[in-house]
Amino acid sequence: MSGSRITFLQGQADQPQALDRVIAHVRRQFTCSDLDELRRAERPLFTGIGASYAALSVPVALLREHGIVSQRVLADEIEDGTAGFEVDALIGVSQGGKSSETIAAFKAVRYVPRVAVLNVTPSPLGDLAEMTVDLGNEPDSYASTIGFTGTVVALDLIAGAIAGREEADDPWRDIAAWAEAVRRDAAGVISELAPRGARCVAADVVASGASRASAEEGALLLREVVRMPATAAVTRNYLHGEMESAGGTADTLHVIFGDSREVELARSLSGAGHLTLLVTAQDVGPAENLSVVRLPEAAPAARVVLETIVMQQLVASLSAERDIPIESFVFANDDTKEGGVDPADFLISSPVAAG
Repeated sequence: MSGSRITFLQGQADQPQALDRVIAHVRRQFTCSDLDELRRAERPLFTGIGASYAALSVPVALLREHGIVSQRVLADEIEDGTAGFEVDALIGVSQGGKSSETIAAFKAVRYVPRVAVLNVTPSPLGDLAEMTVDLGNEPDSYASTIGFTGTVVALDLIAGAIAGREEADDPWRDIAAWAEAVRRDAAGVISELAPRGARCVAADVVASGASRASAEEGALLLREVVRMPATAAVTRNYLHGEMESAGGTADTLHVIFGDSREVELARSLSGAGHLTLLVTAQDVGPAENLSVVRLPEAAPAARVVLETIVMQQLVASLSAERDIPIESFVFANDDTKEGGVDPADFLISSPVAAG
């Protein structure tokens, strides 16, 4: 595999089998002694930018659950080093290994081991790292499908290795079958809400815990693919005033991930006339303004993958309703990737870029 570009829709279709490949590929890397120093980390600091930063909610949540000091930080916040952080391993994520901010962070930090989590190898970020964990050069779409969910898998396996997780607690055994089933179920639910959803002018995506990764990636996909202003919010913070923006308009889409306070939140929003999609493992029925996608009971990391699959289906459907080609990005920012952006990765539709 070459890490080549595929379409978003192809990424959706290929994802279940790709996830199985990624799981096997990452596990093989942990059979070698090359990652022994990573396993011994006691204060890992995770860094990335964009979707990679979103994915970092997953290992941080797992490690804290096991009593291991862990946090995530945007890569541009440590471009001058990690002063102010207690850290014995820096784990940087960049699917293509070219994110300029993460590369700058790795260049600034040399007194702790640097671990690059990548899809594409070799890469500039990998060249700076003492250790690498890669997904196996899986083909991915520009608005990432397999690259993001595969990164979530890799980060969970890294965190599990650091935490000393028992093999019996590995959450990935059924992921391919779950991914197929969830996408199929989500397609049916979303087909009914998509016409109204496409008319919405903004979206809120709400979750807590590890599922903050799903909310942040979901908001990013709505912005990238559907060109809909979208905000990711943490459940309890959303309740403390952020949700009040829904009070004056019925044209905001609400996507809620969760099983506890999130269920009541979804009912409150839909009861007030707001289009709401609840993604939950609870037995919750649909209602007026409320659509529900049911998930299987799964560990937090596997759940993030399934929630992301629902979001991918949502943005694909809304993009089709709005007649926006998924691969047509508006802005090509040359300073976000080392070596600049490859125009072949997507269709540049910005009048400025085209001119």
